[in-house]
Amino acid sequence: MRSYSVLLIATLFFSACQQDRQSENTTEQTAYETFRPQYHFTPQTGWMNDPNGMVYYEGEYHLFYQHYPDSTVWGPMHWGHAVSKDLIHWEHLPVALYPDSLGYIFSGSAVVDWKNTSGLGTAQNPPIVAIYTYHDPEGERAGRNDFQTQGIAYSIDKGRTWTKYEKNPVLPNSGIRDFRDPKVSWNEVSKQWVMALAVQDHIEFFGSPDLKTWSKLSEFGKQMGAHGGVWECPDLFPLKDEQGNSKWVLFVSINPGGPQGGSATQYFVGDFDGQKFVSQDTITRWIDYGADNYAGVTWSDVPDSDGRRLFIGWMSNWQYANVVPTATWRSATTLPREITLTKEANTYELKFKPVVELEKIQWEAKKVAGSTKLDHPLSLITFDLTEDEKAFFITLANEGNENITITFQQGILSVDRQNSGLTNFSDVFPAIHKMDMGKMYVKKVSVYLDVASVEIFINDGERVMTEIIFPTVPYNLVKVEKGSPQFSVASISSIWK
Repeated sequence: MRSYSVLLIATLFFSACQQDRQSENTTEQTAYETFRPQYHFTPQTGWMNDPNGMVYYEGEYHLFYQHYPDSTVWGPMHWGHAVSKDLIHWEHLPVALYPDSLGYIFSGSAVVDWKNTSGLGTAQNPPIVAIYTYHDPEGERAGRNDFQTQGIAYSIDKGRTWTKYEKNPVLPNSGIRDFRDPKVSWNEVSKQWVMALAVQDHIEFFGSPDLKTWSKLSEFGKQMGAHGGVWECPDLFPLKDEQGNSKWVLFVSINPGGPQGGSATQYFVGDFDGQKFVSQDTITRWIDYGADNYAGVTWSDVPDSDGRRLFIGWMSNWQYANVVPTATWRSATTLPREITLTKEANTYELKFKPVVELEKIQWEAKKVAGSTKLDHPLSLITFDLTEDEKAFFITLANEGNENITITFQQGILSVDRQNSGLTNFSDVFPAIHKMDMGKMYVKKVSVYLDVASVEIFINDGERVMTEIIFPTVPYNLVKVEKGSPQFSVASISSIWK
């Protein structure tokens, strides 16, 4: 692995001389380690999975995440914590929530209680309230079915310190094994807080006037969507299309049962009246057709002046997440993405596009043709296709003959990572993943290449495939063997400068 680190250091554009000694040490730790992503969020050390509690408050995007600081494999869950002013550069903060006598701290959400309905802050200093699942391992080992309950904690200092509510749990469990991952938002129609909760094979909605007392509203999904595994990590939010038509979107993660096996996230578009969600149809749609985007949810309280619905996911898959070949940390998040609503005939679908803030770290794009060496191993590679180009064959490779190929022909987009680098840690990792594009006209293909991942956006996010990879030296070559002889390459700077 030594050659990998040397090449990566040589090709990244750092200015360590401008930093103090402590910053230099942190940068070396985070930037130069083998397989460490350079423009995706990762924990400094330890295990990470689901993003949690994402909330915007006073100029900061808060990202909490499932975290085990004492190991690189899943264990007693904490909430890790980081903040950003631009969704790209992140400041690591101390662990926000630790396990306690009620259990581990599983996934959940956070909101700003602007009207202080909870009474946990003041009108002048409203609290940020985190809503999360307690997972009691002793109850689970004892064979009980009520070992998952919902609790809350609050902060009145911009999320820096947290106090758990003294009367937790706020939503007990009547005896359901999978009863978790509360996503909460204020509903203007019913004038109450609404919680979407994953309950075995469906979603249950609960209402509350104060975030502390909850009553059941309705259920959704027992006969809808994919049911290859347990439902998890829901998210419910409104979204408008370009014409101003408003619909409601419901995310539901599932494990297993994804389109590439293992974990993935499906979505539904429909209507929500403050009590009940009704889907527009029975079609199963996925937010990402690759293997490595799971448990993603959206930020709450993004200002109306911004107006975007912003998303981030966990960039891994439960099929191999515990055994990927990283040393001191494990897992990364996807690129943050803006979600937009589109309508074709009478059907609504979602588009997922990388946030515009990424342009801050992109260099000016260069037009190239055929095959080319990359100036920088971190790149955005963009292909613009004409209507008569019905197929393409793209290879990203390194000088060690490792590669990942992206192929489109006869309406099928394929990503082949069988020879992408290290793959022997999992029997299912070296695979060809396919997405049926139907009759979609592919006009644009955008490929975001980081040290250990490829994210492919078709037509600015009409379809997406996210794949993690572990090349022993960075990819530095792009080959186009069919279709689109011209394309553009923009280098991307490391966020660890």
